[in-house]
Amino acid sequence: MNGYLFPISGNWQQVKDGNPIALEMYERHYSAYHYADGRIRKLFCGPGYKLVLLAMDNKALFVWRKFIDGSGQKGINCAVFRNEGTVLSSLLIKEAVEICRKKWPKERLYTYVNKEKIRSTNPGYCFIKAGWRKCGITKGGLIILELEAENNLSNE
Repeated sequence: MNGYLFPISGNWQQVKDGNPIALEMYERHYSAYHYADGRIRKLFCGPGYKLVLLAMDNKALFVWRKFIDGSGQKGINCAVFRNEGTVLSSLLIKEAVEICRKKWPKERLYTYVNKEKIRSTNPGYCFIKAGWRKCGITKGGLIILELEAENNLSNE
């Protein structure tokens, strides 16, 4: 089985956690966890409910997770976003939000950005262009971005 579930909309298709192309892309993301003992992972999303999106051209990855976040954040977490293609990141984010809203309507969305690991001089800018806002900083210095539950990007 190739790990593809079905096309959804726009640039995205839903795949399973562990899809080989998505896993390979995750391994290139700055937040990727690598086992100290060298084990090779098969899954990468972590526990909880998840929605894994892979761009139709296999050049972008978006992972939504609903889980109990130890930091106290509530809502649906964008655990991974990586864009290696030419489609604007802000467009990919807007489309991923629309898909997420169908699965988890009326939920707050949030993500963390590590400004030390991003090449941009304006970390999180693609999320801000997609309608998100900065709402805080974690104890560890990560920027917290959110999209309020009542905000609907599909009408923009």
